[in-house]
Amino acid sequence: MAGSVHLYYRCNYMTEVTIANSKKSLELSLSNVTVRFHAIWLRDNAWDEQTRAPLNGQRLICLRDIPFDTVISAANVNDNSLQVTFSPENKTAVYDIKWLLQNAYDKSPQTVKGWTAPNIETWDRRLMSAVPVGDFNEIQSDSAALRDWLNKVARYGFAKLENGPVEDQALMQVVDLFGYVRETNYGRYFEVRTEINPTNLAYTGLGLQAHTDNPYRDPVPSLQVLYCLESSALGGENMVVDGFRAAARLREENPEWLEILSRYCARFEYSGEAGVTLRSRRPMIEISADGELMAIRFNNRSTAAITDVPFDVMETYYIAYRRFGEIIDDPKMEVSFRLEPGECFIVDNTRVLHARKAYSGTGTRWLQGCYADKDGLYSKLTSLQNQACKA
Repeated sequence: MAGSVHLYYRCNYMTEVTIANSKKSLELSLSNVTVRFHAIWLRDNAWDEQTRAPLNGQRLICLRDIPFDTVISAANVNDNSLQVTFSPENKTAVYDIKWLLQNAYDKSPQTVKGWTAPNIETWDRRLMSAVPVGDFNEIQSDSAALRDWLNKVARYGFAKLENGPVEDQALMQVVDLFGYVRETNYGRYFEVRTEINPTNLAYTGLGLQAHTDNPYRDPVPSLQVLYCLESSALGGENMVVDGFRAAARLREENPEWLEILSRYCARFEYSGEAGVTLRSRRPMIEISADGELMAIRFNNRSTAAITDVPFDVMETYYIAYRRFGEIIDDPKMEVSFRLEPGECFIVDNTRVLHARKAYSGTGTRWLQGCYADKDGLYSKLTSLQNQACKA
């Protein structure tokens, strides 16, 4: 009945559940936290076989199948579970308390625009002494090593891989570790070395400003792999910059600049080869509705005329745009490293900008690159983490 209390003792702390709000919600209290759940949310997230498919967890019902006037008629804690009975269905569902705490939504909202998720660690040049790296042979044969390396990619937005094979298309073996190649107009993979009459500046010996790749695509490829096969030319070091840290610096200097680059869309375009014209319209700094920093799109070579900013705002927009570029170009922001044959790095193309220093025409420099997407990487990482928890 409403207001009833049931207690459960476990590991020297107490779990208490209280039905409240005219049976429309309940409170789950532990020794150090109290979280509230609405009746409709609990019913929608039931895991019984009539609500969810046992094999894949997908819902078998629509929200319209749940009575609009759903309330909680009873709630009890038993062992590690919360048992809830709903009216008017007279349906009982059981919830793992740990799962409820992991998915609790009763928390204070973020107040700073441009916040990042807890699993993300932003960085600057100080990471030079601890560049995230993995060993190709280890991660191929050891799931724990693969899990740790993928976790570094997720946490820092990039990671190196060493001791790989020096053979054509070896980068495909890297992508096979976690996902699938995303094919584009450049093919399943592309060559990065000096060309005569290149279709892209990446195929010259010129240095490149730190940038995200393919901002003219919608959606952009969210991962890029660059794999070294030859490296005897002088120079050509790779550089990476954390776009999320750059956005945080911009906000610290002037919150209006972050606001303006996230509110208005820039335009990006590529038409460097016959039959290909790619265009997109997205903010340079993408922020979710609740203020989470989601993505960076920054590529001076591919930025088209910006036409979606009001006249009265355009001058300030360009001030913010210029300053964002200056922060990205700041040597204090860059982590640089030289790739040797058999080494590669993977970069989160929605967060981390990459660059290359100029290199000489003598010697050779041959890299191969390809694109993939983060959903495969995160799926593999989560599966490996779940396996480790069950072990």
